[in-house]
Amino acid sequence: MAVPSESVASADPQKRRSPVAEEMDKSAILQELDNILASPPFRNSSRSKQFLSFVVQHRLDGHDELLKERSIGADLFHRPADYATGDDPVVRVQAGEVRRRLEQYYHEFSKASDIRIELPIGAYVPEFHPAPAELPVEASAQLFPLHEPSRKWKVLASTALAINLLLVLALVAPGILRKLARPSPLQQFWAPVFSTSQPVLVCLPKPVFYRPSSSMYDKYAKAHPGTFQTQVERFNQPIPLDPNQKILWGDMVTFPDFGLVSGDVYAGFRISEALSRIGKPSQIRIGNESSFDELRGSPAVLIGGYSNRWTMEMTSDLRFVFEEKDGVLWIHDRTSPEKKWFCRLGLHGEVVVDFGVVTRLLDSKTGHSVVSVAGITAPGTDAAAQFISAPEYLAELARTAPPGWEKKNMQIMVQTSVIDAGASPPHVVASYFW
Repeated sequence: MAVPSESVASADPQKRRSPVAEEMDKSAILQELDNILASPPFRNSSRSKQFLSFVVQHRLDGHDELLKERSIGADLFHRPADYATGDDPVVRVQAGEVRRRLEQYYHEFSKASDIRIELPIGAYVPEFHPAPAELPVEASAQLFPLHEPSRKWKVLASTALAINLLLVLALVAPGILRKLARPSPLQQFWAPVFSTSQPVLVCLPKPVFYRPSSSMYDKYAKAHPGTFQTQVERFNQPIPLDPNQKILWGDMVTFPDFGLVSGDVYAGFRISEALSRIGKPSQIRIGNESSFDELRGSPAVLIGGYSNRWTMEMTSDLRFVFEEKDGVLWIHDRTSPEKKWFCRLGLHGEVVVDFGVVTRLLDSKTGHSVVSVAGITAPGTDAAAQFISAPEYLAELARTAPPGWEKKNMQIMVQTSVIDAGASPPHVVASYFW
């Protein structure tokens, strides 16, 4: 059966190129790139500038085959050539950040240019398009010539038009003003943090982290000359021990400076960015840096479930709670004994479906508002953070929540499919407002 030409084009990355990319002047594209990099959305973001410059230059040089996630991760972010993209979504996260900044640039800061640079969703090959042209007033008059009316008719027509405009404004202006004055769902959700001038504390957990002791590295290096001679090797390469080799507990030591979970870190960045968009400053706290006394002085966002003691304490008597038994973890609806949500595992024991809970307490045990984003595992935490940092998800919440939801405590249960160890877009499976 013949394959439609559109299907063939979508299957071949080379044929997905912008149809005008080859015909445009490279100097014009590079000039537009310079304009973008110097603009406010990009000026202070070195990573976004590096990423956009990298993909644009490779596109112009005809090296589309190098604009794949693993290649970009290795070349731009210095990851190993065979690194697991599912465990380290640095390229996906940075591409999303660049897309948001490009959208802001073309919406607010774009200069007069014949070129528009875009980074399509789901791809890392930029596209170059002619900027939309506006028809000059003179050209418009030549295309649509009008007969010169008499002066009297002009005055009458102008007066009638002015009256009609005033009537229309009188009818629609109140509705427009009400709509403009109404805060967005994102602002409504986060409104409680504005009850104080203090910044929001974004509290990330730091689980206990163990590494081989220096003596263990030395012992291995002595038995295998030329290995693990430097700290760079010891920090970045695992010791290839025989799985059956016995080691002493003293061979493992705790490292207080290590231990952040990537899903928690991404969740913290999402929350901080959302707060920045609505003009609320935030400060990061890691592990034991956040004491109860400090939480009593500021609104807070608690990241993580089982790994964050403050989350477990603040939510222990609510409807959706985190429970465990014999090493099995789940979320339980305390109003219904049979309602429990467990992670779903794949063929190799990996998590393929996770659940997270968003909790917002207007007046918590700290005396300030507290928001918690917590999952059974890290992708569930990240999915919960996505839900309260993306305007489209909160807009859906505003449409389905009970009246006055913005002034209520709430718990929102979300589910996410885990793809390459990363959280896919969340969807709500249960909620409770009070």
